Amino acid sequence: MQATLEDLRIDRAPAPAPRARIRVPRWIVGLSGMLLSAAALLFAYSRISAAPRVRTVRAQPEAAVSSTMDRVTILKSSGYIVAAHKIEVASKVPGRLAWIGVEKGQTVKQGQVLVKLEDDEYRARALQAEGNLKSLRAKLRELQSGLRPQEIARAQAEFDSAVAELENYRTTLARIRALADSGILAAQALDDARAKDAAQAARVTALRQAYELAELGPRQEQIDSVRAQIEEAQGNFDYARTQLNATSIRAPVGGTILERNVEKGEFVTTGFVGDRGAKGYVVSLANLNDLQVELDIDQNNFAKLKPDQRAIIMTDAYPDKKYEGRIVEISPQADRQKATVQVKVQIEHPNNYLRPDMNASVEFYDQSTKAAGERIAQSRVIIPQSALRENAVFVVSKSRAVRRLVTVAGPVSGGLAVEHGLAAGEEIIIDPPQNLKDGARVHVEH
Repeated sequence: MQATLEDLRIDRAPAPAPRARIRVPRWIVGLSGMLLSAAALLFAYSRISAAPRVRTVRAQPEAAVSSTMDRVTILKSSGYIVAAHKIEVASKVPGRLAWIGVEKGQTVKQGQVLVKLEDDEYRARALQAEGNLKSLRAKLRELQSGLRPQEIARAQAEFDSAVAELENYRTTLARIRALADSGILAAQALDDARAKDAAQAARVTALRQAYELAELGPRQEQIDSVRAQIEEAQGNFDYARTQLNATSIRAPVGGTILERNVEKGEFVTTGFVGDRGAKGYVVSLANLNDLQVELDIDQNNFAKLKPDQRAIIMTDAYPDKKYEGRIVEISPQADRQKATVQVKVQIEHPNNYLRPDMNASVEFYDQSTKAAGERIAQSRVIIPQSALRENAVFVVSKSRAVRRLVTVAGPVSGGLAVEHGLAAGEEIIIDPPQNLKDGARVHVEH
């Protein structure tokens, strides 16, 4: 019992002192965070570095049937590439060349200034015609407005003054006549007085008519005459201004400059005069996106072709490039000496590889067999042969290689045709590493 009470006694000994808190400097905390971040980045980089580097391409849709099985060639021919519409740009007015703004091979837009002629003479003619037009218009306004009130009042005053003078002359004439009858004055004095009276009477008549015309205004015939003169002057001014504007020769259509026929300082005329002397045209241009192949088809094979006949075009310069085309023109007249008929084939999608006057070969094919081949090719895509491994390809999705089984139709121009298992535009790995696994992370090289 005593031992139990001892155990229950409260210990009055002092409690141990608390431990002092250790203060860690802030820079140490910051340094620790930076080290942790660097370690995380190093770990991520090691994961990325471990991913194999691969090269990729996009699966391309089969735009045209490339296999010879899809086409049956009915005729082969050769000819030359020509521009469908070649334009030789000439000047509307003669003159000396002052400025050239284009070079051979340059692309121009419709309305772009190609060359400029000296225009001092044409500018002076336009100013002269404009001045004459303005003068006639002012005259018409004057006729339509009539005389001012002050001018009418002056005409009336001149008429009244002449009437007063006539009365004075007649009084004098009566006095002289009486003196001449009495023998006081000679007959000559009477004749002079009569002449003065007649002259003044005529002057009064003229001033009375002028006053009446001033009140009436101009006749309609006068106004119509001036209007006709204005129309003629307007035509002369328009013609002069047109000639002035024609000194800046512009491109009638957009295209490429095929030839520049002039140099600065040469004289340009409005007609063709040959290589020497004045030049008949300044440049020739054509739209190189509108090209055709010109062919001479033997009359024995002509019956095999028809309008809109489809064809494949190839050039000697680039035999690996093929272009779709169709017949757009068949000459209505045959060449008797050559025993041929000229046919023009439109190149549907030309590019920068094609040039006018290039040699080209054309293969015409049966359209019905091509249509069947196109139906097969609509869902097919083309892939490089190096992308296929054991009837499968690797498609890149979210930085991972996904193995995809495919059905290969066979080799075509540009690679392999895939019928099933792959869609156009998907990113596939070419030359995949031998140890590449499905779902493995990869790093795509760009």
